[in-house]
Amino acid sequence: MANAGLQLLGFILAFLGWIGAIVSTALPQWRIYSYAGDNIVTAQAMYEGLWMSCVSQSTGQIQCKVFDSLLNLNSTLQATRALMVVGILLGVIAIFVATVGMKCMKCLEDDEVQKMRMAVIGGVIFLLAGLAILVATAWYGNRIVQEFYDPMTPVNARYEFGQALFTGWAAASLCLLGGALLCCSCPQKTSSYPTPRPYPKPAPSSGKDYV
Repeated sequence: MANAGLQLLGFILAFLGWIGAIVSTALPQWRIYSYAGDNIVTAQAMYEGLWMSCVSQSTGQIQCKVFDSLLNLNSTLQATRALMVVGILLGVIAIFVATVGMKCMKCLEDDEVQKMRMAVIGGVIFLLAGLAILVATAWYGNRIVQEFYDPMTPVNARYEFGQALFTGWAAASLCLLGGALLCCSCPQKTSSYPTPRPYPKPAPSSGKDYV
């Protein structure tokens, strides 16, 4: 039988990872302006996210512009958007499925094996959600690195990793870890052996000798 505490820990970690994925998707700091080069302008900070680009002035004023055209975006940004949304939706499904399989819930308490299977299915879906988030953040981060070291990219147009990207990596790690712990609830297969054949008992001796 799986440890209920380990199962609960896995669910909490995966749930926190799902919350982190939502926060990462909504934050605009996926990449921030790199202050590299001789001509550095520190009066403003520029950063971009999946949905908008923002400029923060030294006075505290922030101006953001939402990306208007979907077709005008590059393929990396579109793929990152799609993968993050898919990861969040998979997390929603995993939460409902894993909740049914939790030992602290009353659902399916009459069928312990089916209950554990629901917890395992929820863990597998959390793993898929974590993989989707991990691929999205790694893909976006790889694009930042390529553009940063591209000699054709102007110095004043280079960006570095933002806080939202690190949040996404942490969210993916929590989803993967929590899903793996939930998968430890897998019911063990009981080995079925054939029923032993009863041997006939020897008849009691009657005390008579036959010639």
